[in-house]
Amino acid sequence: MAEYETCIMGLQAAIERGIKTLEVYGDSALVIYQLRGEWEIRDPKLINYQMVVLGLLREFDDITFNYLPRDENQMADALATLALMIKANKEEEMRPIQMSIYEFPASCCNLEEEEKDDNPWYLDILRYVRDRKYPAQASENDKRTLRRLACDYVLDGDVLYKRRKDQNFYWGNSVLVGLRDGSSFTY
Repeated sequence: MAEYETCIMGLQAAIERGIKTLEVYGDSALVIYQLRGEWEIRDPKLINYQMVVLGLLREFDDITFNYLPRDENQMADALATLALMIKANKEEEMRPIQMSIYEFPASCCNLEEEEKDDNPWYLDILRYVRDRKYPAQASENDKRTLRRLACDYVLDGDVLYKRRKDQNFYWGNSVLVGLRDGSSFTY
C-alpha cells in the first residue's frame, strides 16, 4: 500500500506543476505491472488505490510506467536518503534540490577557476617527493595533506610515478616496475 501511496503523491505533485507528459519509474514490480494492466489485482485493499491512480491518469496527455529493479535504482535511494536528512517545517516554503547530469566525472567540475600559472597540478607533490620541501604558503593542514599524497608517488629521475596496489608505478603509457632488491626499470 505504501508503494501505491507514494505513486499517488508523485502523480499529484506532477499535476500541481502542470506536467502533461510523464514517465514513472518505480521499483515495485507489483504496482508498476498492475498499473500497466499486465497483472491483475487480487488484494481488495489495492483496488481503491488503483482507482485513485486511474482517476489521476486522466490529467495527463501521455504517461508511461516503467519498472526499475532496486539494485538499478541508485538515484532513488540517494534521494530517499536526502529526504530523510531534511528537517522541514510545514509552514516554510521548501526549496527544490538542484540536480544535474554530466557526461564527465564531477571531480572535473570542482575547480572554481583555472590555474593562473603554467605549473602542472602535481608540482607540489613532485617538490615534496624530490626535496621534502613544502610550498611557501602551506598551512599545517596543507602540509599533512601533501605528506599523505606524497606516499602514493615515487620519483625516478625527473618522472613522478603513482604507486598502485600491485607495487608497480604508472605514469601515462610508462610502467615503472620496482624489484625486490630496490632497483627498478621502465617499459
